[in-house]
Amino acid sequence: MASRKTSDDRRARIEAMRKAEASRERRNRILTISLSGVVVLGLVGFGAYVLNKENEEEKAEQKVLTQPIADEKSWDAKKLGRNHVDKQVKYEQTPPVGGDHHQAWLNCDRNVYQEAVPNENAVHSLEHGAVWVSYNDKTPAAEVKKLEEKVKKTSYTFISPVKEQTGPIMLTAWGKQLTVDSASDKRVDTFFKKYVQGPQTPEPGAACTGGVSAK
Repeated sequence: MASRKTSDDRRARIEAMRKAEASRERRNRILTISLSGVVVLGLVGFGAYVLNKENEEEKAEQKVLTQPIADEKSWDAKKLGRNHVDKQVKYEQTPPVGGDHHQAWLNCDRNVYQEAVPNENAVHSLEHGAVWVSYNDKTPAAEVKKLEEKVKKTSYTFISPVKEQTGPIMLTAWGKQLTVDSASDKRVDTFFKKYVQGPQTPEPGAACTGGVSAK
């Protein structure tokens, strides 16, 4: 009798241990599932926040790009001549914003020119959707360096000195022009985003390489 009782007690203890272990496993699974749910919900919430923020930033940027840039000047593109000529053209603006031009465009794929470039070739590049960055002899060398770095990173742009221009730094696209005092001016990047191959371009997609390099 004592032996049977001992055996029954042992089985009872083993069964109790099994039930306790099973209970712990269930609690652990529930806890794991709950934590996983919290993590997933957190990741989903964070992802939604990031996407919403990106959408808001994109909308804000698009809004900026649909509005005129502060202090920019505009000319009626339809009134700017587009004839090819083989003579020097007298332009009304310095630098010119458009008009009749040489049949060969100036290379404008991140090109940095240390000397003045021919207006007639440069204007042809504007027709292809390039942005011309120019500076006069009063512009600090450090500012010129920053501008050159921007140009080197942006296709359909070129930079050159224009001694006769009134502003220290000028950005020119076909029918558009902006004067700034610093390369760090936020309007510089906005001008690039808006007018490099922008809606003002008479010949979007036309080449910016394979032209002439300078005088």
